[in-house]
Amino acid sequence: MKIAVCLRRTPDTTAKIVIAAGGTSIDETGVKFVPNPYDEYAIEAAIALKEKAGAGETVVVALGADSVQETLRTALAMGIDRAVHLQGNASADGLENARALADHVRGGGYDLVLFGKLAVDDYGQQTGAMVAELLELPCATAITMLEIADGRATVEREVEGGVEQATCALPAVFTCDKGLNNPRLPSLKGIMAARKKPFDIAPVTVAAGAVTVASLVLPPERAAGRIVGEGAAAVPALMQLLVSDAKVI
Repeated sequence: MKIAVCLRRTPDTTAKIVIAAGGTSIDETGVKFVPNPYDEYAIEAAIALKEKAGAGETVVVALGADSVQETLRTALAMGIDRAVHLQGNASADGLENARALADHVRGGGYDLVLFGKLAVDDYGQQTGAMVAELLELPCATAITMLEIADGRATVEREVEGGVEQATCALPAVFTCDKGLNNPRLPSLKGIMAARKKPFDIAPVTVAAGAVTVASLVLPPERAAGRIVGEGAAAVPALMQLLVSDAKVI
């Protein structure tokens, strides 16, 4: 079984974000970048499937500038066999990024192409499904269970009020959600082994596309809390504020 995992480099969710001069990007100074947390579920799924099968190859693919190479090496340290850096500037248009990924994956003989459900920096939740459409492959998004048997995949995904189950023939594209597994941490042995694993660099040109970033704006500061009184006597004032100020009732 040959599995591709498409990886995104994102800021650590605990990082303090500052908007750069110009207002269309973030200031990366001092910001720690990590593999997109949802992509880690895809990485773990790929490694576990190969381990269960006892054979095969896992490949992690990332699009971006040279800074993405550190993120790729983290995936290698987790247990992925090989990394591919699609060296080029990503577009603000998710479709153009999907085209670059699909062009690389197409013809690679992959049984599975895995993504995270979404990237935590932009919440686009679109690239995996776009790649599947471009490759004309079956797709299920936000899966929380994955089983492979006899050339077919069975997946489950949480939907409102229940769980949806689907099956399809391989090859296929899936995006992975929290609950699918517990991603392993890179071990010291894995970090050392990652230095010797194949690491390919393939320059690509990504079109600008139809989407541009007009501006970035930080969310407004949360207003300070207010104490309107104590005990039952405060209820009328609280109700009035919920109606007139908060407008939640």
